[in-house]
Amino acid sequence: MEITLDSRRYAEFETEALVSYVFEETDPVQGRIAELNQATGGLLQKLVKSGELTGKMLEMTLIHAPTGVRAQRLLLVGAGKRDTFTSATLRKIAGAALRYLKARSVKKVAFLAREGDATDESAQVITEGAILANFESDKYKTEKKNGKDVETVLLAGFEVAGRTALERGRMIADSQNFTRELVNEPSNRLTPRVLAERAQAMAREAGLACEILDERKIAELKMGALLSVAQGSVEPPRVIVLTYAPAETRTGAPIIGLVGKAVTFDTGGLSIKSAEGMEKMKYDMAGGATMLGVMRALATLKPAVKVIAVVPSTENMPGGRAQKPGDVQVSMAGKTIEVLNTDAEGRLILADGIEYAKRLGCTHLIDAATLTGAIVVALANVNVGVFGSDQAFTDKLLARAKACGEKMWQMPIDEEYREFIKGGIADIQNISSGKGGGAITAAMFLKEFSGDTPWIHLDIAGTAWLDEQKPWAAKGASGVAVRTLIDLVTKL
Repeated sequence: MEITLDSRRYAEFETEALVSYVFEETDPVQGRIAELNQATGGLLQKLVKSGELTGKMLEMTLIHAPTGVRAQRLLLVGAGKRDTFTSATLRKIAGAALRYLKARSVKKVAFLAREGDATDESAQVITEGAILANFESDKYKTEKKNGKDVETVLLAGFEVAGRTALERGRMIADSQNFTRELVNEPSNRLTPRVLAERAQAMAREAGLACEILDERKIAELKMGALLSVAQGSVEPPRVIVLTYAPAETRTGAPIIGLVGKAVTFDTGGLSIKSAEGMEKMKYDMAGGATMLGVMRALATLKPAVKVIAVVPSTENMPGGRAQKPGDVQVSMAGKTIEVLNTDAEGRLILADGIEYAKRLGCTHLIDAATLTGAIVVALANVNVGVFGSDQAFTDKLLARAKACGEKMWQMPIDEEYREFIKGGIADIQNISSGKGGGAITAAMFLKEFSGDTPWIHLDIAGTAWLDEQKPWAAKGASGVAVRTLIDLVTKL
């Protein structure tokens, strides 16, 4: 998709559709909308009086062959209440408008920001919204709808100096879509080995250092927790290690470790899941895909801090060599783990991933994983569950999440929860001995391995997948947390 800036007046643009947005207020025909009303001979005011133009959130009002402008269509999108309008709202408006128009085979769109909104931030979020909305989950369809994709978007009334912001938005959205594409892949097409190959190819293109640990190297490093999960599958495990190093680093700068769970298919192992919904378990590598998408963007955005991504990847299968409930495994850190449930495998592979990131010198850790069904019970599919051992570090992440329009909610991780994971015959056990608090006890398990290193855990089990399409996004992988993590790292 081609996206450009143009400072000319909106009336001069020859395009298939001119888009702007209307607030829900007593008189929605104000400012730029009042100009459009005058250009169209008072048509917008008439639509307000008839109740067809209210400004309610994401309401679509499409006008064909409007007078006073050279566009073939005028689309007015409801922006909701003015006092709740944010850049996140604008991103959704841009995405919803684009999907609405692409469904009507519109190829060329001009987006007109309201008075005072033609800023660099707006250029970035409109670009993000448009690119994210143009993404479709139809890679394996023989009859594609891709012919309906919007081809060009013009940001009308924006100064060309905003090009840097536009390109930042493009890189962020493209990287989020890179994550979405990986998560959407069926597991027969994306095994741990294929995921590693895809990561290598991306790293070569982006200019990142990449190392792939195969099963022999994993065994040499004594990553026993990861190997215990992998032993039930004929597919060998991999650990993907990507490194971004800035040209110069300031004294005392942190080294950020990004650890992502990448179980390319999760049957639950011998503690097997029910058949209903198991096909969705291809998405159990979303945490790893998130970190790969973040690294892709960082290579171009070039933050001033070193970042290392560690992505342990395996399948969790109930083969003849699979680990059994009650087995005791030895992690890379040397802690012994009593595996009471083989379907609590994500925390096992993350334990070794976190330990390896620490050995590589990371001073601050963030992990992301589709870790627990319990977080879905607590937060549904609305908020990412956030756990942190260092409040100042966690506050920075939460602030960037809010700025990026990604809903995240901090969960407790009080020391009392450690009692729930004390092992009977080993140091710790991989599920709670009590009832309730499953997302918390899973996070507490990971905290055993992060130790004194400032650490944040993102449980994205409820938010990494959209079961139904949204007005601004296709059904399937969401790419949640990619924007937040990029923004956090680039602002450290």
